[in-house]
Amino acid sequence: MKKKKINNKIYDNKIFDLINKEYIRQKNQINLIASESYSSIDVMKAQGSCLTNKYSEGYPNKRYYEGCKYVDEIEKIAIMRAKKIFDCDYVNVQPHSGSQANLAVYNSLLNIGDTVLSMDLKHGGHLTHGSIFNISSKLYNFKYYKLNKKGEINYNNIYKLSKLYKPKMIIAGSSSFSGIIDWKKISNIAKKFNSYFFVDMSHIAGLVAAKIYPNPIYFADIVSSTTHKTLSGPRGGIILSKNKDISFYNKIDKSVFPGIQGGPLMHVIAAKAICFKEAMSNKYIIYQKNIIKNIKQMANIFKNRNIKLVSDSIESNLLLLDLRKYNLTGLEISNILNNYNIIVNKNLIPNDKLNSNITSGIRIGTTSITRRNITPKYINIITNIICNIITDIKYRNKINNNFKKIIYNICKKFPIY
Repeated sequence: MKKKKINNKIYDNKIFDLINKEYIRQKNQINLIASESYSSIDVMKAQGSCLTNKYSEGYPNKRYYEGCKYVDEIEKIAIMRAKKIFDCDYVNVQPHSGSQANLAVYNSLLNIGDTVLSMDLKHGGHLTHGSIFNISSKLYNFKYYKLNKKGEINYNNIYKLSKLYKPKMIIAGSSSFSGIIDWKKISNIAKKFNSYFFVDMSHIAGLVAAKIYPNPIYFADIVSSTTHKTLSGPRGGIILSKNKDISFYNKIDKSVFPGIQGGPLMHVIAAKAICFKEAMSNKYIIYQKNIIKNIKQMANIFKNRNIKLVSDSIESNLLLLDLRKYNLTGLEISNILNNYNIIVNKNLIPNDKLNSNITSGIRIGTTSITRRNITPKYINIITNIICNIITDIKYRNKINNNFKKIIYNICKKFPIY
């Protein structure tokens, strides 16, 4: 009997139709979500490859399965490339996500109940840095440092809290802080109180790879990152370190596998390897520099239109807007902007009195629009449309079809692929 070939589009038309609709949505909307980017066609090809079929528990040349000859080579290439772009001597490319990477770090260096000092969620910290909603806060005793009134990290506060609580670990890195973090200052505090210094550089990893944001690897004991934000690769995580002994690195490896994960996702690791190669190119460095130029341009327009920034220091891929003077919530304005095909996310701001489902702010990032090569002229137009919608109630109560058409035409002029 002749075996019938399976045509996926016929076999599951509903799913492929939804995938196509999602692609159309991405094409026709301006994406300003700071934690998103567009991965390359090559990255997506690797993720959709036959590597998804392969189980490979363990590490290169030390697998618990046979048939790993080629996936071993792929993982070794990914590690080698990550070492090169981040100037480190240890890399684990197996974490399925940034959250998994962070949990692996905690699991390897901390005991249950140990005290950890991290940035407060409302001041820019990440859920995995001890949020009450995250498992990290159930396993460890988190204390939190905050930003000052200027939206800057209060290093004196970190020192005082470290002196008071003697944390086993200090965490730096955030999901909504826009300035430069002084890794050396925090490292010195950590050394004084015999704490591990852990950096989560998920948002700035691409900027670090391009050498336009200070590399934390020279100051931290251990560094984690996602691979899909400014790195613009597949959704996944990595762990890095430098100048530690082999026993330290073995702890991390064992924490990832078999500690919290089983088999690695080899199709994603291949995509990570491709992403790391892309990060070595001059084109990529220009891309990262333009992310900064574009976010600074947007920040200046917001300032000129008297829309309050949480911090005037804009040195990363993002900024935060404080909407309180307009009696608006992040939920309201993100929904309204969505109706104009401008995508942002509601975000807590320092000392926010609203909860995380409503918020007093929105977060804006330029990673995706820079990936589309949207030029300063059109970034100016997009930003002023956002300003008009925030400051004028008439654009919030009724959709301005002219604005919507302008956004559509910009998307058409600057395609994703």
